[in-house]
Amino acid sequence: MRSTLHIKFIALYIIFGFLCLFSTATLTEQLVTDKLTEDTSHTLYREATFVANDYLPSYFSGDSSIYNVQSQLSAMRLYFNASIWFVDSTGRTLTSSSLEDTVCPDRIKDFNPAEIGGNRYITGTYHGYFDEDMITVMAPVTQGFSTKGYLLIHSPVSAIEERCAPIMTQVYISTAVIFALSLIFLLGVQFFIHRPLRQISEAAKQYAIGNLDYEIPVHTHDELGYLSASLNYMAVRLKDMDDYQKKIVANVSHDFRSPLTSIKGYVEAMADGTIPPELYGKYLNIILFETERLTDLTRDLLTLNEFDTKELLLNKSDFDIQEVLKSTAASFESACTQKHISIELLLMPDAVFVLADKRKIQQVLYNLIDNAIKFSENDSLITVEVSEKNEKVFISVKDHGIGIPRQEQTKIWERFYKSDLSRGKDKKGTGLGLSIVKEIIQAHDEHINVVSTEGVGTEFIFSLSRSG
Repeated sequence: MRSTLHIKFIALYIIFGFLCLFSTATLTEQLVTDKLTEDTSHTLYREATFVANDYLPSYFSGDSSIYNVQSQLSAMRLYFNASIWFVDSTGRTLTSSSLEDTVCPDRIKDFNPAEIGGNRYITGTYHGYFDEDMITVMAPVTQGFSTKGYLLIHSPVSAIEERCAPIMTQVYISTAVIFALSLIFLLGVQFFIHRPLRQISEAAKQYAIGNLDYEIPVHTHDELGYLSASLNYMAVRLKDMDDYQKKIVANVSHDFRSPLTSIKGYVEAMADGTIPPELYGKYLNIILFETERLTDLTRDLLTLNEFDTKELLLNKSDFDIQEVLKSTAASFESACTQKHISIELLLMPDAVFVLADKRKIQQVLYNLIDNAIKFSENDSLITVEVSEKNEKVFISVKDHGIGIPRQEQTKIWERFYKSDLSRGKDKKGTGLGLSIVKEIIQAHDEHINVVSTEGVGTEFIFSLSRSG
């Protein structure tokens, strides 16, 4: 692919040079020749008309002899390097001054003054009297309001070609210089376009075979440089995602393997009689506990998969967030009773309606309150508060538990992450609850923040849009 593109650039450069040479040798030369022919014929016709009007009428009036006319024509022949013929109205030659190797006839056969036409000149051998092409112009000689004769000037076309040759030499030189300078353009294309494209192509090949460590060198700030930088950034993101996926798989495998190992071990022990029947109840409760862990983990993974595959559709509606808070808090009555924990609801005096997905927000509140209960000490208080500011509603869930170390507060949103302090408190947790919370809040285009002090407690605050 690289060599093919390189050859295409060289082929285009050669074609460009050939087209320049071809157009110069054909079109340009023809244009120059036509222009010189036009200028020459115009000059000859102007001079012929001048002589025919000012000098030759005196011959017919008797004021000038044929000798004087002959001298005038000879001077014109030398000046214009042309054959000069002076004929009467019938085409009979009165006098002439011709170039070498040319002979003026006594009478021009088939003489027709109108053959010149509107162009004022014709080219050719003029009735076969010349061995080469000539430019012929004709001017009438009038005397007493009647045409007495004609002055014909025949200039060789070869003289125009001789004038054209040095001009075309300069044109060819200019064309060659332009072609040579265009080599700079070819080198620029090679350096600024072909080489970066080759590097980008190599990068795409490396990424395709899984080498995400390959980096494209970026030295420019143009579109190709931006593309290279974007591909480098994509490779870094893909590598991070690949590492993240490996980490996810490892965590999922670990979290599935532990309860499955316990379940298998206890079932085998019960089956082979290692565990006596009178202890079945105890170990069945352990198996049930591990089964619930697997159920929770599977449910949380499916929930997160909805976000990852962009299939999550929010069913937004207007509802009273305070009523949802009350019902959610009431569902934790049993868990609070066991640890002697109280949930304090600080609500607004009137109903507070928000526009959101009610089921998803209920899941957010459930996860936050569940975490608060898990990590709170016995005989402590959990505060849930609702407040309004501008067009936003803010919900706060605050506990007085173990807190989160400062260095771990940015990691709590990661999937499967559990802080060292929480591992002893959360035996059943999957480490996915806060990840689900953040995904739901971000899906609503809202924000959630955490404020925590180790050994003092933690407060989660998120916002929702108030209903219109």
